[in-house]
Amino acid sequence: MGAMTAETRRAPMHLVLVLALVLAGCSSVAPLDTALRRPVPSPLIQFGADTFAFANESRSKNQGKPDLFANYCFVMARAVTQFHRFARFDPDAPRLSAQAYTERVAQVTVLAPWDDPLPEDARVVIPGYASLYEFSAAQEPAVKAGLEGRFWTWIHWTNWRVVFPFTGAHQERVASQTLSELQAGRLVQFLVTNFPVWELNHTVVVYDYRIGDNRSVEFVVYDPNDPHAPGVITFDRTERRFMATHLYDTVPGAIRAFRMYYWPLL
Repeated sequence: MGAMTAETRRAPMHLVLVLALVLAGCSSVAPLDTALRRPVPSPLIQFGADTFAFANESRSKNQGKPDLFANYCFVMARAVTQFHRFARFDPDAPRLSAQAYTERVAQVTVLAPWDDPLPEDARVVIPGYASLYEFSAAQEPAVKAGLEGRFWTWIHWTNWRVVFPFTGAHQERVASQTLSELQAGRLVQFLVTNFPVWELNHTVVVYDYRIGDNRSVEFVVYDPNDPHAPGVITFDRTERRFMATHLYDTVPGAIRAFRMYYWPLL
């Protein structure tokens, strides 16, 4: 084997450095105070219109149910972003067969959620319905059949983040990045956890925010477990941590949040 050159020796270190920067979320981002001084945009989606009508079901609460639709929270949350970016609804167009609708859903959900939104004339058309909520209520089996499988979301390589502590500075950076993304018109998918408690290892989609008490930031979220009402995750600026203020079947308290599906590796 030939001698290792200096360039060869440096290559692994370069890869390590790049990986470390990616995992740390060290991309340039406005400080939280700066982001909060910007105007609050309108909600990016409308709950009950741009969200699913069915729930990601709990195994513990639906034991023995033959058609249980469980462990699809990551798939459903990601699909809300995909429909927002790549689909359009045409309620006046003739309706299709269930199989054709399944194929349309698959065309939407195969697209990478971090890609730029498609122009209106290039989007996947969902005929016969006015919204994702109406569509998924009327064509629930067809929609579920078109969603991507859940297996790879279980073993997504960034899930390891839930087992490690992260600093307040890191969590503040996540909050600031989220504000910047919402202000730029982009939905943000969170991985949320309260590990080592085994209650919460979940995902939600942030689509709005408001300023709460003590200048805290209240992020309004779509929770795939609850199709009936939006959730709220609060960033406490004093403690520099996220709080589960209102999440379905979750005890209010401190959690950690990480962004997901905003880049090919994350």
